[in-house]
Amino acid sequence: MDIVRLSIITINYNGLKDTCELIDTLPLGDESIEVIVVDNASTQDEATVIEKRYPQVKVIRSKDNLGFAGGNNWGIKAAQGKYLFFLNNDTLLRPQASDLRPLISRLESSSKIGIVCPKIRFSWGNQLIQFAGYTPLTPITMRNKAVGCGEVDHGQYNTSHSTPYAHGAAMMVKREVIEKAGLMPECYFLYYEELDWSMMIRRAGYDIWYEPACTVFHKESQTTGQNSPLRTYYITRNRLLFAQRNQSGMTKYFTYLYLISIVAIRDILKFAVQRRWDLVRAPIRGVVSFIKL
Repeated sequence: MDIVRLSIITINYNGLKDTCELIDTLPLGDESIEVIVVDNASTQDEATVIEKRYPQVKVIRSKDNLGFAGGNNWGIKAAQGKYLFFLNNDTLLRPQASDLRPLISRLESSSKIGIVCPKIRFSWGNQLIQFAGYTPLTPITMRNKAVGCGEVDHGQYNTSHSTPYAHGAAMMVKREVIEKAGLMPECYFLYYEELDWSMMIRRAGYDIWYEPACTVFHKESQTTGQNSPLRTYYITRNRLLFAQRNQSGMTKYFTYLYLISIVAIRDILKFAVQRRWDLVRAPIRGVVSFIKL
């Protein structure tokens, strides 16, 4: 029986076209790699279409939308690989970037490295850089930056280095790390899960690395949209939830004050000026939902 070394896991939710375009770029012929698609209760029977089109892909169907973390956790439980590579379904591996061995090599280079992320570039336009590592979140304002975001790739970020957080669009994890740190936190449903999971994994004693020898191309928010009520609601709610779970003392309460009295109010006023009443309601719902947790 062939030994599965790498499990590639992706979540599908009403995203058949994107998911199939991703699968078409994956190394399906490699017997040491398994591909797992978790269908998160798509409104149409997209799981059957994927099963018929790609018989070598393992498709898992959920009757309910389990969110990003819940869907990936289902994939983790079904996976057999020593390493697990989580890819958003709106990502692509291009021929020149399809070699995943540098990510595995980086994980194997040290027992302290628990997660590694590739360079991520936008798939459209000039394919600018989206991610070459992260800066740390500031304690109260909860702000940070993706290194290199929006820059033309001239090779200026071609040196691997540690980073405080993994990028949820593409991250490879050792199985042993998940066994020690735990599954992805499902309390977020959408957004901030990978940041919280990064914190859990770092508290378990592991480091996170950026490895530019592999590149993934990202279509970015094809599912939820960049300026949707869904995204605004969860970003508002989950910033507060992340602070609750990862900050302590007065810092946590100053963060609450800043996020509610400044950030949420700013967003409400901005959307009101734009007469986007659906978006006006979203941060209000996000704050109320957090308070009720």
